[in-house]
Amino acid sequence: MRTMSNKHNPHVLRALEIFEWVGLLVISIATVVAIGQEAWQMLIARQVLVQDILLLFIYLEILTMVGMYFKSGKLPLRYPIYIAIVAIARYVIIGMKQLDGWTILAFAAAILVLALAVVTIRYGQVKLPYPEYRDDGE
Repeated sequence: MRTMSNKHNPHVLRALEIFEWVGLLVISIATVVAIGQEAWQMLIARQVLVQDILLLFIYLEILTMVGMYFKSGKLPLRYPIYIAIVAIARYVIIGMKQLDGWTILAFAAAILVLALAVVTIRYGQVKLPYPEYRDDGE
């Protein structure tokens, strides 16, 4: 019976790294295509609305998040939260006339909770940093 050692299989790790990079590349390409499609729609409509700009900001945040992941190898937790905040704001702006007061208040509360999460995460990063990651089994 084969037992697993503390050493990682370099071939498996390399394969996972390749899949990770391919996935990030696919996300990047899809985001750039989406930006192009949105720009094309604005050109055809001959107008730029606030929701269009917010959607472009969402795409920009996705590209920024992927870029940071490429550079550092770590997923920045705050960026998906920023994307969620902008997405909620965009949804409220698009459907403002159809939303009742309580729904808008609920969305505002959701944005507040997400903003507090960003502040908490940032505070933790500055005041309570993790010790450096060690890859020697500890």
